[in-house]
Amino acid sequence: MKTQPNKPNEQNKPNKHGRETRPLLGITMGDPAGIGPEVIAKVLAGRALHRLCRPLVIGSFPVMQQTVKSLKLKLSVVRVEDHEPMPPRPNVLAVLDPLDHPLGRFSRGVAAAETGAASVLFIKKAVELAQLGCIDGMVTAPINKEAINMAGCHFPGHTELLADLTKTEESGMMIIGGPLRIMFVTTHVAIKDLPSLLTQAKIEKAIRLAHLALRNLFGVKKPRVGVAALNPHAGEHGLFGDEEARVILPAARAAQAQGIRASDPLSADTLFGKAARGEYDAVVALYHDQGLIPLKLVAFGTCVNLTVGLPIIRTSVDHGTAFDIVGKGIADPGSLIEAVKLAATLAKRC
Repeated sequence: MKTQPNKPNEQNKPNKHGRETRPLLGITMGDPAGIGPEVIAKVLAGRALHRLCRPLVIGSFPVMQQTVKSLKLKLSVVRVEDHEPMPPRPNVLAVLDPLDHPLGRFSRGVAAAETGAASVLFIKKAVELAQLGCIDGMVTAPINKEAINMAGCHFPGHTELLADLTKTEESGMMIIGGPLRIMFVTTHVAIKDLPSLLTQAKIEKAIRLAHLALRNLFGVKKPRVGVAALNPHAGEHGLFGDEEARVILPAARAAQAQGIRASDPLSADTLFGKAARGEYDAVVALYHDQGLIPLKLVAFGTCVNLTVGLPIIRTSVDHGTAFDIVGKGIADPGSLIEAVKLAATLAKRC
């Protein structure tokens, strides 16, 4: 396996002490058979993000070469090995390829064990570099859950894999878009199973993580966390359900007792509007669509996934591998642009 790149100090735009001020971000390719390579190439073909950070793609060098060629982008793809300095020019796409052997022939837009295994290796390499302090944060392109499971990596997604790799006991997914920051109690679960999955402990954890993110990552001194109810009208005193009184309110009150400015459970149809107007700094949503419908209404295509609780900075696109459009050149890089921007901002702040 190749060793990590140094953080160079000879790049352009140094500070008054002659040191590079832009954070070095590792951008993992995701599944090579998905749209990750395409959106990465499109993002790095522009100059704007190079003013914010020094991007290092962690992925397959031949795949990035072929992607840039097929998109006819004015980019020079160069391999970074060992402790070579990062290329300083914005028209250069630097790639660190951790694969011991190049990928064999694979079908784009199809889940396969080989590409799934490669996507996991890219993540592991980025985590290693981040933990060693060789990169300032990582930004992840999408992986395919079927492919990584075919490769023997039995995790639901990035969040759980990253927690395992960093030995993090408590972490969670916050998605950011427009004026909203949403922390989720559950994500990919069936609605019919939801009431039984909502426990006071899980809701307390989501409130704690939202508070942690707002304080430590976003610099909010006195965060206000809005807690969503499950049922219409927050249950209407038990008329429409008892989850509010049984688990959500006790979780909110426990957080309040710890000094966290969390609300009692509020009806979701009004809570998200209040958050969008700035009355709350983040919202704890109980399930996937409760949080993502308002998010995507206000910020479709530019939402960012932030993993909270890790000892490293990790942001990600809020979309999948989009196998149905691979190779068509139409993948939207908007979410990756925002993910890189957020990672760069957090790296400078933290």
